[in-house]
Amino acid sequence: MKKAILILAFLFLACGVNLADEKKSPVGIDEKYGQMVPLNITLIDEYGKSVKLSDLTAGKPIVLTLVYYRCPGICSPLLTGLTRTVDITDLVPGKDYVLITVSFDPTETYITASEKKKNYFELLKHKKLSNEDWRFLTADSATIALLTDAIGFRYIKKDNDYVHSAVVTLLSPEGKVTRYLTGTEFLPLDLKLGVMEAAEGKVGTTISKVVSLCYSYDPEGKQYVLNVTRIAGTGIILLLVIFVSILVFRKRKINIK
Repeated sequence: MKKAILILAFLFLACGVNLADEKKSPVGIDEKYGQMVPLNITLIDEYGKSVKLSDLTAGKPIVLTLVYYRCPGICSPLLTGLTRTVDITDLVPGKDYVLITVSFDPTETYITASEKKKNYFELLKHKKLSNEDWRFLTADSATIALLTDAIGFRYIKKDNDYVHSAVVTLLSPEGKVTRYLTGTEFLPLDLKLGVMEAAEGKVGTTISKVVSLCYSYDPEGKQYVLNVTRIAGTGIILLLVIFVSILVFRKRKINIK
C-alpha cells in the first residue's frame, strides 16, 4: 500500500512539475496579489499634461488596463468588452470606481490617447461618463516599466507591434493589486465583485492560471487558442493515475480474500 501511495504521489508530482516547469512564456501575467502599484508615478493625460496617478484615483478603487492604442489585435476587443460591461453594470464610474487605461508603448502620444478615449465613450449607450471617470494615458519607458512590473504584466515587442495578454487589473484605492480579470469579455457580476473587493482592499482569486493551462496566446493570429498538446499531456497523466489506482485497489482486494 505504501508503494502504491508513493507511485501516486510521484505521478501527481510529475504532473505538477510538468505544468510548473514548462518553459515560461515571455508573454503573460505574473499574478502579484497584494503588490502595491506606485501611485506616485507621473503619466501624461489626454490633454498633454503631466499628472500623478494618485491624483486620478480620487480615493476610489481602480480598474486598470494596459494596452497600446494602435494595437491591431486584442486591445480593441479588450476595451470594447470592458466598455460594454461598464455600461450595463449598476456600479457608477467616478462614484464607485475609476477607470485608468495606460499605453505601454512609450512612442504613443496624448493625441492618440484622446482619440481612443472619444471612440470608446461613443460606445456607451446607458451611461454618460465625465472626462475624469475614465482616463486614457501615456508614459515614458521608465514609468511603463514600473507599472508593468508592479502588476506582473509581461509582453514583448515584435517588429512594430507588441505581443501581450488581455487583462483588467483591479486595484484598491491605495494601489494594492486585488484581482485580475482575463480575456476580452467580462461578466457584470465579476466586475462588480472585483470593484467591491478592491474597495475593501480584499485580495481576490482568479482562474487565469487554470485557463492558461488550456489556452495559449497565438502571436500570429493575435488570439488565444486551445493548447491541445498541453491538455493531452495532462489527460494522459490523469489516466495513468486512475489506472494505477485501479490496479492497487484490485491487488488489495485480492490480498484481503
